Amino acid sequence: MNTRHAVTGAFGYSGKRIAQRLLDEGSEVITLTNSLKRPDPFNGAVAAYPLAFEDETFLVDTLDGVHTLYSTYWVRFEHRDFSFAKAIENSRRLFHAAKLANVRRIVHVSITNPSLDSPLAYFQGKAEVEQALAETGVTHSILRPALLFGGEDILLNNIAWGLRRFPVAPIFGDGEYKLQPIHVDDFAQLAVTEGKADGVRVVNAIGPETYTYRELLRTIGEAIGKVRPMMRIPAPVGYALAWITGVFVGDVMLTREEIAGLMAGLLHVDDRPAGRTRLGEWVKEHADTLGRRYASELARRRNRSADYTDL
Repeated sequence: MNTRHAVTGAFGYSGKRIAQRLLDEGSEVITLTNSLKRPDPFNGAVAAYPLAFEDETFLVDTLDGVHTLYSTYWVRFEHRDFSFAKAIENSRRLFHAAKLANVRRIVHVSITNPSLDSPLAYFQGKAEVEQALAETGVTHSILRPALLFGGEDILLNNIAWGLRRFPVAPIFGDGEYKLQPIHVDDFAQLAVTEGKADGVRVVNAIGPETYTYRELLRTIGEAIGKVRPMMRIPAPVGYALAWITGVFVGDVMLTREEIAGLMAGLLHVDDRPAGRTRLGEWVKEHADTLGRRYASELARRRNRSADYTDL
């Protein structure tokens, strides 16, 4: 079997872990990335090429000889510099190029509970990308994580950051909606395993623990020694507070869609765990560093020459 694989964004977050596992297995790995100037975590072991969505010929040539494409590409929110519509179109181009290059399999990162009928553009867009992948006819696995944690994650880290700095912990609504975080290393191992599978597969990439939002805040707060009183607030007020905080840190801390998706229970599924790392134990092990610095989504997108850990 051809052991050449391509990973999008291997100098970033989940892509880096996937690429490292492939290297550990003795595979040849290339990456398609928008961050060619970032420090290379692989010391030249992963050949890097631009993620040139507009150049089909280049994409096809780059993917020639690749057995599995691991597609981690997406955008977290709408911004003047990027949009869901553009991310959907770019994904279509990437999948089409993979088909033309005779890539044998695609492992694609989606989200729990995507739906073409969703009123939330994020979840609807994810469903459209899944549909575009299915239309290629390339055998594939779709991984649907609820929330990734560990390493340079943003959302969990910034929850801890907020608990360290503010006297109360805002709760959107009753806080009883659920989520199932999976460790990024478990997720990467799952992706590599699915790269070896056959046929079309959809996997809910969830961790071994299910938390209500209240329980998640309490677990993090207890671990870092910052248990805050929880204050119920309406979702619009929560978004306003996140927006104000975002202005001060120069980032989009949380979006309306993220709050709505969380409150609607879209980060929870009734399925067996795909990961083994327990968030509660991991938080305790990393309590000294978790949330010490704010992790900025926009800084990582704007500064493509710095390492993730420095942003």
